[in-house]
Amino acid sequence: MTVKKFFDNFEEYFCVWTMAIMTILVFIQVVMRYVFSNSLSWSEELARFIFLWLSWIGASYAVKERSHFRVEMFANMIKGSCRRFFEYFVLIVWFVFSFILTWLGTELVIFIYDTGQASAAMDIPMTWPYASVPVGCGLMCIRLIVEMYKIYKGEPVGSEKGQEELEEMI
Repeated sequence: MTVKKFFDNFEEYFCVWTMAIMTILVFIQVVMRYVFSNSLSWSEELARFIFLWLSWIGASYAVKERSHFRVEMFANMIKGSCRRFFEYFVLIVWFVFSFILTWLGTELVIFIYDTGQASAAMDIPMTWPYASVPVGCGLMCIRLIVEMYKIYKGEPVGSEKGQEELEEMI
């Protein structure tokens, strides 16, 4: 496996592994609670923190796969080069939003680090779960720039992409 392939698929690998770990962890917790009548004090908290990371890194992966939920009704009324400008506009607004979340999330992580706040059950620094927001949004910003570049290079957008995928299936 090359370094480029690893970085290109980092989010996918991360999501698969964290989903597997979280599933095993929750399964063990359920068995401990209902079979042995004794639950683990830290497993639910760890599962929550893993889920945070899975969600934010998964959002970045969804940008790469173009699988974020969006309403296409208005966009499908726009054709030709106007559609490309519209897609640029949408990606720029999304990028600005993600960049602001990255910036403010980083400030929040620094604040929490300075306060020394720790989690209740595992006593780990709360900077770790909160860091999922700026890391995920930062990766999303990178993926959005890549998507803008793809549009610039002439890749199909919106319904054009859907039509192209439909033709490939036939």
